[in-house]
Amino acid sequence: MPPLPESLKQHRVRSGDPADALQGRVRYSPVKSLWFLGMAGAALVGGAITFTWTAFALFLATTACVLLFGHSLGSHRKLIHDSFQCPKWLEYLLVYCGVQVGLAGPLGLLRQHELRDYAQRLPACHSYLRHGGGFWLDGWWQLNCELVLERPPALHLEPRIATDRFYRAMERTWMLQQLPPALLLYAAGGWGFVAWGVCARITAGIFGHWLIGYFAHNHGQMHAEVEGAAVQGHNIRFTSLLTMGECWHNNHHAYPGSAKLGLYADEWDPGWWALCALRRLGLVWDTRLPHDLPARPELRKLACGRLLEA
Repeated sequence: MPPLPESLKQHRVRSGDPADALQGRVRYSPVKSLWFLGMAGAALVGGAITFTWTAFALFLATTACVLLFGHSLGSHRKLIHDSFQCPKWLEYLLVYCGVQVGLAGPLGLLRQHELRDYAQRLPACHSYLRHGGGFWLDGWWQLNCELVLERPPALHLEPRIATDRFYRAMERTWMLQQLPPALLLYAAGGWGFVAWGVCARITAGIFGHWLIGYFAHNHGQMHAEVEGAAVQGHNIRFTSLLTMGECWHNNHHAYPGSAKLGLYADEWDPGWWALCALRRLGLVWDTRLPHDLPARPELRKLACGRLLEA
């Protein structure tokens, strides 16, 4: 196997043999599957029975809120990549919103992301980790199964995350964290608000995360290529508002530590807009951009275009 790029040598995931990320099998995960299918069933049945336009508007508002402030800002740009700085209370609030997406606990989500990122940068990648099994099979795998590696690579987390009591508590109770908003919504609007504001929101978050992930690793525009990597990211244009800017995945593969994902003209990035607003309020600082990151010799530009300034 060719020598690892310098950027991968500093990765949170480390292994004596990079092939360890290849050797494993996909296994049905009852808890993961029942969580998703239970929420989807409750959303379909309960949502149909209790439908009102008010409940549907609640679904749109709560889904947008947790995807923007929770998944994009809290879980991805802050917890995983630490691409901006903010007060600890705000970090916790954003990450708690990320837990409300319903994908996993903060440490579990970070673990999944880092293993997938590490494996995709290698010359060869397991089909599960590269979304390479085809559309329908990949959907079944990602929504209902897990990859069990024979020798899982070690994950090295910084003490600021590994020893944080809040994150450890959220990891133990992430499913139960859906109860507080469910109780509030029931008090405000009954079972219709619960079906649309909790079950439908979680279903959309989990299903949408897989769907965008599949296309972002298989189809779409590319500005840059990471040479030697088995998997390239792709930009999924026209979904920027739905994904809060997370659709610019080729940009993210090129500059994973950047707080800004929409890097070229006409690439809308609501997550970056929110960070700029918080920065004006003095709640966010030290936002990292591509020019702040270490040079990557393995990165090759493919398309003409100039990165936009902050």
